[in-house]
Amino acid sequence: EASRAVHAAIDQGINLFDTAEVYGPYHSEELLAKALGDKRKDILLVNKVGMAFTDEGKVVGRNSKYENIIEHSEGCLRRMKTDVIDLMLIHWPDFHTALDEPMRALEKLKKDGKIRYGGVSNFNIEMMDYCLKYSDIVANQVGYHMFDQRMEKSILPYCKEQNIGFMGYGTLGFGLLTGAFNPETTFAANDWRTWKKGDAFWLPLFKKENFLRELKVGEKLAELAKDYGKSLPQLAIAWVLRKEGVAVALVGMRNENELKQNVAATEWQLTESDLRRIDEIFNEEDCPTYFDYPMALND
Repeated sequence: EASRAVHAAIDQGINLFDTAEVYGPYHSEELLAKALGDKRKDILLVNKVGMAFTDEGKVVGRNSKYENIIEHSEGCLRRMKTDVIDLMLIHWPDFHTALDEPMRALEKLKKDGKIRYGGVSNFNIEMMDYCLKYSDIVANQVGYHMFDQRMEKSILPYCKEQNIGFMGYGTLGFGLLTGAFNPETTFAANDWRTWKKGDAFWLPLFKKENFLRELKVGEKLAELAKDYGKSLPQLAIAWVLRKEGVAVALVGMRNENELKQNVAATEWQLTESDLRRIDEIFNEEDCPTYFDYPMALND
């Protein structure tokens, strides 16, 4: 199923695939490598390192030490069955390691031809400023969707100014912008929306009172999309891509129909009237977009 989805995506014109060693761990890389096969040459491959693991493969924190970045990048190359990663990102800032270490590691990997470009993920402006002294970071991958507009305040303008690609993840609001949830929806005990007690990247998106407001917002947004013959997920994608400076809206799919909807969303240009209506919907339900909420990256 994964292979069919990947091949269909490539056939539809999608040319960037994002993964990380921590997804699984390792399972996502192995699935994607198998799915790509000889189509590896047709796509841009993004991977992420910088985490710490036990010998059993359990994630236990962050580790951006020079040697760890080199070692784990080589592990990514083996699992992905490729000679080079197009873009390698440092997955999270490691507050116990000076930032020059992972940057020097990225430079070494570039020099050795094992990666083409280096970048970061979940880094704030001060961190990127420091990193640029040691490496030409070409992308920052951060959370960005209608319910989380923190990046518009400073990160997005900074990336645009510095010519750093802005890659948005969580485009569909971790399910909130799919129409798949209702007030009775519950999540399994091993679902991160449960064990993080309703928090999603330090925002209380899945705490009950917020969740119910967000569902009402989603219903109204779906009505707006329906007026155009579109779906709520398509509106969510179009909203992210409407912003100048956004290079990538990361999104997954479970079947070919969802894939085709995702691709079609890239052609939808939202009008100023649409954007005003979206803001009105949030205001009507007293639902925050967390524009002024701080980025808490040290958890």
